[in-house]
Amino acid sequence: MINFNFLEANVEELSKKFLTANPYEHIVIDNFCNKDILEGCLNSLPDPKIEGHNKSKDYIFAKNKFEKSEFNLLCPEFSDLKTELLSERFSSWISNLTKQKIFIDPAFHGGGLHQGGTGSYLDMHADFNYHPENLNWFRNINILLYLNKNWEEDYKGELKLIDGRLDKGEPLLIEPIFNRAVIMFTRDYTLHGYDPINFPDGSYRSSIAAYGYTFTEKKGKLRTTIWKPQKSSSFKRILGLYMPKLVSIKSRLFGSGTTKNK
Repeated sequence: MINFNFLEANVEELSKKFLTANPYEHIVIDNFCNKDILEGCLNSLPDPKIEGHNKSKDYIFAKNKFEKSEFNLLCPEFSDLKTELLSERFSSWISNLTKQKIFIDPAFHGGGLHQGGTGSYLDMHADFNYHPENLNWFRNINILLYLNKNWEEDYKGELKLIDGRLDKGEPLLIEPIFNRAVIMFTRDYTLHGYDPINFPDGSYRSSIAAYGYTFTEKKGKLRTTIWKPQKSSSFKRILGLYMPKLVSIKSRLFGSGTTKNK
């Protein structure tokens, strides 16, 4: 399903683009999968409200965002996609691309099928740094595969990238078009998100998210998601500063809510 022949034949060229990209290390790859096979998945995309899929645990920093980590149960094509993402072949390719030793989280913690409904948004943020259940797994990359057939500019929802080390600068906007993959490092400065969408009623901004990790000998100190909302109230910006500590306390008392988003 994944276009391995193209990806492997061009990995060194793609790696150079990845490592030298602005505003930080990332790459956009169109036709990431076999188009015809991926199109076969579209009829299996559920209406998350009807199916009762889990809403994101991102509190006031996201709206109408639904997650299903077990996306492989939706159709055989998605099952094949998951198998290929977890394969040694993909691990080898993504490691060569990034020059890091990377494997994909088999549980898709926080990942899988993501769908944004009416008015959905995701405030700018930097992702958590270690797997909440495996603290010797350093979260190294995000892989986002978009499923939005016939996307139009008026629909909005472009992925925004900003270097959090800089005080100013315009964000890079990436259109979330069908069969486009975006691969990016996850660091405390790799801010990303999307503004409120305007998709037609009954449709969703959809993607498959896979997170790549690097095994470390020592357990790290978990830092939860850093939120840096833009064009928001002072209260929301201040809450973003304190949210990692609040979530850390909540997780110690009640566990990770994201783990339950199957």
